[in-house]
Amino acid sequence: MYMNVEKKILSFPDSPGIYLFYNAQKEIIYIGKATSLKKRVQSYFKGSRSSRPIEQMMHEVVQINIKQTDSVLEAIIAEAHAIKKHMPKYNVLGKDNKSWNYIGVTQEEYPQIQFIRQHDLYTQFGKDVQIHNFALSKTAKKARKTYQYLFGPFPGLNTKAVVRLLRQLFYISTCKPGAKRSCLYYQMGQCFGVCIGDISPPEYKKHVVAPLIMFLKGGKKRVISTLTKRMKRAAKEKNYEQAARLRDQIAALKRIHDMALINKSFTHDAISHTDQSDGLRIEGYDISHLGGTGVVGSMVVFSGNTPKKSAYRTFHIKSVTGQDDTACIKEVLTRRIAHGTEEAQKGGGAQFWPLPDLFLIDGGKPQVHVAKSVLQKHNIKIPVVGIAKGKGRKKNEFILGQSSKENTVLIEKNKKTLIAVRDEAHRFALKFQRKQRKIV
Repeated sequence: MYMNVEKKILSFPDSPGIYLFYNAQKEIIYIGKATSLKKRVQSYFKGSRSSRPIEQMMHEVVQINIKQTDSVLEAIIAEAHAIKKHMPKYNVLGKDNKSWNYIGVTQEEYPQIQFIRQHDLYTQFGKDVQIHNFALSKTAKKARKTYQYLFGPFPGLNTKAVVRLLRQLFYISTCKPGAKRSCLYYQMGQCFGVCIGDISPPEYKKHVVAPLIMFLKGGKKRVISTLTKRMKRAAKEKNYEQAARLRDQIAALKRIHDMALINKSFTHDAISHTDQSDGLRIEGYDISHLGGTGVVGSMVVFSGNTPKKSAYRTFHIKSVTGQDDTACIKEVLTRRIAHGTEEAQKGGGAQFWPLPDLFLIDGGKPQVHVAKSVLQKHNIKIPVVGIAKGKGRKKNEFILGQSSKENTVLIEKNKKTLIAVRDEAHRFALKFQRKQRKIV
């Protein structure tokens, strides 16, 4: 039976979603989320087992079903809905629910979003708190005064990253009304101006809270449909600023890139089954030129320790004159990201290049900084690592674009592979540059 299951996993997509483990009685015994369904589910069948109950009971699994999502955020939401519906025994066993998070929408004049652990929920409001269709039961009177909705449970969640992403997607305000000056988020165009009274409570609930709640209920398509109608109406009424904002909001919802939403314990579970970088998709980039002329860029791809030469790409630099590696990296990554969009995926074939688990840049802090800025502009939250080589290429200083314990662990486990990727990107760029100049 194990062999049949493992064979089926080979057909799973390298994309986000949730997976459901069934036993011989056709009961769902475990539900999990993944940034890559194929890699995550494969990890259960590789290496040593951890102490987690589901890993000790993998012999019970006779069937695995999956549900693909457009983003990790939607996988997180789908997992919460599925766990709440089925309450699989190995999701519950050994957890006592203390690590489960809930997203609460408050009862304030301008509702906020808050995260609360189930343990703290019971401590504050008592164990009679029951949630039906995302709303609190009538018996939970104290909790109902605080929250109008509670979404969850969300196991293994990076709550800070989720708050940050939801704020960006739905313009959620964190400020209080009555301020003398506008908040920083208002100045950045990420808040409607609750602080200075630019938006009324009813309008805030209509334009911010209602789409957020619809999204958390799993209705992204409905949200996009509603916002599209509003955008067209705003354009028709010549309210072009509002139409442009709605256009950008719709685009952001269609291309949510959110690798950072799953917390370090989940990341550790995922990589603890693998031998160093096994299965990790890494893209390496380098720029090559001769005295500032004939400038080209390279992109190499590794799956684990193995180069995927069919996925290699080269770039003629078009927008940069002279010797400016930072500007060249910016151009190369911008062009590369265009091939990772939803539109490119729909086009299929050579037009679509799946996004990696890690971007590696042959360069120092300036190159890493500009790479981060390109990814942030496109709302892509994938780790960036640079390797500064120093004079004579004798130095290997690792530079983290996003400093965190999990990224540090990832680098430590994969140093040799990352250096190999860097060297291969350099070799491939140099080879292409020489070919262009017909230097043998």
